[in-house]
Order: sequence, then C-alpha cells, then structure tokens
Amino acid sequence: MKTLKRILLAIAGLIALLLIVALFVKKDFAVERQVTINKPKVEVFAYLRSLKNQNNWSTWTQSDPKMKMRFEGQDGEVGSISIWESDMMGNGEQEITKITEGERIDAELRFKGAFSSVSPAYLTTATVADTQTVVKWGMSGKMSYPMNLMGLVFSMDKMIGDEYEKSLNQLKGILEKQ
Repeated sequence: MKTLKRILLAIAGLIALLLIVALFVKKDFAVERQVTINKPKVEVFAYLRSLKNQNNWSTWTQSDPKMKMRFEGQDGEVGSISIWESDMMGNGEQEITKITEGERIDAELRFKGAFSSVSPAYLTTATVADTQTVVKWGMSGKMSYPMNLMGLVFSMDKMIGDEYEKSLNQLKGILEKQ
C-alpha cells in the first residue's frame, strides 16, 4: 500500500510541477514563410484571393482526400468563408476579413473541437521585379494554459512553418506553369 501511495504522490507531484511550469511558458506564437514567384504581382494576388484556389496549393486541404469542403459568400471577397470537416485535420473555417487590394489578404482561422481557437492569418504580395512577386504567408495565435506546455516539445513555428513552406512551393509551381 505504501508503494502505491508513493507512486500516486509522485504522479500528483509531477502533474503539479508541469502545471506550475506551464504558468511561465509563453502562450503566443507567430509563424511566417515566404516564396518568390516568377509572375507579376497582379496575377499572383488575383489567384491568392480565392479561397477555392487554396485547395490546389495548401498541404492541409490535400492531406485528407475525404475532407468535406464548402464555401459561403462571394469567393475572393471580404466575408467569404471556406468551411472544412475532416477526421484527420479537424473541423474549422477560414473567413476573409480584410483585403488591401494588390497587397494583403487578412483572414480569421477558426478551429473547432478539442483544440478550438481563433487565429489571425494573412497573405501579402510585394513586387521584386516586373515579373517577380514575393508572397508571405503568416499567422499568429495563442495556446491556452496548460496546452502551452506543448511549446516546450513542439515548435509551432517549425510545425506550421514547414507546411507553409511546402504549400508556398506548390503555389509557386502552379503559378509559374500558368
């Protein structure tokens, strides 16, 4: 009985220690990646503003062939929404909240379920040369307590950033073939 009591106390102590550590682990994160595309900015921006086009280049929508997607509103306009349901990728939606024509598209990502959260995201375009455009894709968010403990083991910048890089490279391939 003493051994069981010691084991339970050790487990309780470990949990308490982790919860205390989580109080001091940062909760905010930000991720940004970029790619240079050999196309004029006007063409790149026109393609990016369509939520439906993201299905062609985003690794997240390609990860689950059974993902159910639907769209609401006028695609490519403020207020348009893409909604996804996936056993693999979870459920959520993305809404375009602001468009600065030719420069920036702001969106709100709303993740549903066990890891529900709301995160702002953006895509920007900048001219490098007449036929070259830099696209930056970024998002920020908060990991709630005590889930922020995952930040000690998993880097959000690496996990999300790696997918952003793959997606942006797919975007580059698609646009440069057109």
